[in-house]
Amino acid sequence: MTKLQYLGHSAFKVTSGKVVLLVDPFLSGSPTAKTTWQEAAKGVTHIALSHGHSDHVGDTLAVAEASGCTVVGMVELMGHLRAEMPELKTEEANLGGTVDLGGGVAVTLVPAFHSTGTGEDGLAYAGMPAGLVIHTPSSVIYHAGDTCLFGDMALIDELYQPDVGLLPIGGRYTMDAQAAALACEHFFEFQTVVPMHYGTFPALARDAKAFEKACEAKKIPVLTMAVGEEIELDA
Repeated sequence: MTKLQYLGHSAFKVTSGKVVLLVDPFLSGSPTAKTTWQEAAKGVTHIALSHGHSDHVGDTLAVAEASGCTVVGMVELMGHLRAEMPELKTEEANLGGTVDLGGGVAVTLVPAFHSTGTGEDGLAYAGMPAGLVIHTPSSVIYHAGDTCLFGDMALIDELYQPDVGLLPIGGRYTMDAQAAALACEHFFEFQTVVPMHYGTFPALARDAKAFEKACEAKKIPVLTMAVGEEIELDA
């Protein structure tokens, strides 16, 4: 059994057997998070990062120091994080690469169309942004990261056949509700679609209502998760 918990913005916790994976753990600075990084860090074995922006790297180093977990992500971003914390355990990858986390769980980095940077000014090159395909024994989850709509999403579906999609809908910095619904309609066959990256900052869509409406018209199975909500994913 795999459990998926929404932690706000683009942050999630995926639990499968002995693997407890945090994705883009932006918590202490997030206006929507309802848990602390200290609470989220309990039992964590891995962190996976889509890209280097601060609202995605978030509390990675604090969680890693407290838990001793391993961080998975783009090779350049992992280098930046190790420069800040030399004892950090990392698993580097690049687009198309897969990292085995054990217990039948793995993370594959796939393309995302966005920008990325890290450091105090956010301008240091942190490698390509990525989406994350999370393989578990009971489900394949596609965390799109920050991205616009792009045609090669069809290849992500063909290669990995994700049944759960975690898609940004907030607009301005990523695709908006209409574009995300179009991605679901044309490129994927999700059993469940969870909207993310909205309601956090004034420039983003305030809620998921436009996405829900667009998906209802296209008969796309949307689950708008409350922050802190956890669901079970069965094969």
